[in-house]
Order: sequence, then C-alpha cells, then structure tokens
Amino acid sequence: MSRLEDALAAGRFAVTAELLTVDAGGLDAVQERFAPYADYVDATNATDNTSAHAHASPLAVAIALKQLGMEPVMQLTCRDRNRIALEAEIAGAALHGIENICCLTGDDVTAGDEPEARRVFDLDSIQLLALGVAMANGTYLSGRKIDPAPHLFLGAVENAGAPPFDYRVDRALKKVRAGARFLQLQVGFRPEQTEAFMREAVDKGLAAECALIPSICLVRSPGALRFIDANVPGIEVPVAIIERCERAADPEAECFEVACELAEHARSLPGVAGLHLISFRREAGIARLCQRLGIPTRETRADSRPVAV
Repeated sequence: MSRLEDALAAGRFAVTAELLTVDAGGLDAVQERFAPYADYVDATNATDNTSAHAHASPLAVAIALKQLGMEPVMQLTCRDRNRIALEAEIAGAALHGIENICCLTGDDVTAGDEPEARRVFDLDSIQLLALGVAMANGTYLSGRKIDPAPHLFLGAVENAGAPPFDYRVDRALKKVRAGARFLQLQVGFRPEQTEAFMREAVDKGLAAECALIPSICLVRSPGALRFIDANVPGIEVPVAIIERCERAADPEAECFEVACELAEHARSLPGVAGLHLISFRREAGIARLCQRLGIPTRETRADSRPVAV
C-alpha cells in the first residue's frame, strides 16, 4: 500500500504537490524541485506533458522521485499514447513499485507549442481507469494474464469550475465507478464553485466513495495570475483577485495571502480529504503555506490520530 493510500484510508489529512516540469539536469533537478516541501507532502505528482508541452516523461520522473525518497503520483494522459503504450507505462511503473496513478484524458495539442502533433485519444480518462482496474485484477485489456497483478492506487482529476456545473459531480461519479479512489480537483480561484461542488459531492455520496483533494496554486505576481487566466485550459482567475494583488503594496505577499485564503476555505469544507498544492515559485512556498495554515509535517500527521485540520 502506498503512503498516500495509507493516509487516505486512515482518514488522515493528505497533502500532495505538483512537481515543476523537468527537461534536463538529472536527479539533482528533480530533488531541487521537491526538497523545499518534502517534509509536508505525502506524495508528489510527476506530470505528463502538461498543457501539451513536451517534458521528461512521467515514468522517468516518477522513478527518479522514488529513488530520491519521495513517493510519486504518476500522471498518465491519453492524448499521446494508445492503449498498448498506456498499459506498458503502468506495467513499467509497477515494476518500480510505483502504485499511485492519476488518469487524465489530456489537453488538446492546440494548447501546446507543437499543435501539428497527431492526437491519439485511443482511450479517455474513464476508460484508462478501467484499464488500470483490469491490470490490478491481473489482466491486460486483451485478457492476457499479469502474474503477480500489480497493486495500483488509481485516481483522476475533476474540474469543479468548468461548465456545465450541474454535471461535474455526476461526471466525477463515473470516474469513481470506473475505478478512481482519489480525485485531485483542478485549481479553482472561485471558492463558491468549490463549495457548491463539495456540497453536492457529499449529498450524492461522491465524497464517501473516494478522496476529494482540491488544488491550490501559489504564484509570485499578478502577472502570473493573468497568464494562468489567459493560457491555462480550464482555469479562470476572477478580475477582482488580479486587481486586488495589483493594488497591494506588496503584490507578491498579496498573491500568497490569496492562496492561503483559498486553501483555508477549501480544507474547511465537509468531504475534503486533503489539499493538492501547486507552486510556480522556486522556493519554499508550499512549506510556508502549510506552516501558515498549521498543517503538521507528514511524520507528525502519520503519528497522530486523524483530526480535522
């Protein structure tokens, strides 16, 4: 059982983070990215060509994380691989003891810097989850046996802030029925949308069936907020938040305050099992946020009884 699965199964508040993308630099580059927050997180996401930009492969990064003592969550998108390649990636991850797999359909190639690339989309995220379940049960999709079957802790993502809003929880339930046991929610800058999603998730039983982990994004400038709003698919940053940070005497400090407020609100909502923290700051912003919110280190959380934080 992975550390993340154990934390969520025990009802402990979980913290995951997203590794800044890696293009070069070897293991030192990977360690440099997670070292500032290593004491606080249960697992770190190895992303898969985010926004359709090529980077070091998620399997390679996940293996590096594991070698360096950090538990990985390996993301897999369907945009760039057919089912055979996806099966190979999961089998390869299992070979290295990587259990946490986050299944995504993937942004379209038009979101990236190589829009002429051929789309694959042989499967979507729900079908990829079903593939993962089949492999965990000891077979490839063809029915060919895998012995011993890999132990997998499967998850996916969901966007509480994307229309149609009245369909998001039902869509998430489809992912859970396909095999997702945790859902990392897309970054949201509108707390009312996260609150509405979580309320419906509790009412419809989604929160009881899987761990729901809202994402919080830390940036250093109002310009970064404007960039996210204009360029990151599926994320809208309200003008009021951008202007608040621009008017502040210390815009960087105000951006941090916004992240703290959003994190505090998200973790207060019934049904929230943890937080997923994303920082474009090359320093200890994630650790600082955890300290500010009074979230204990991973070891302290593991040694204590589950409590609401």
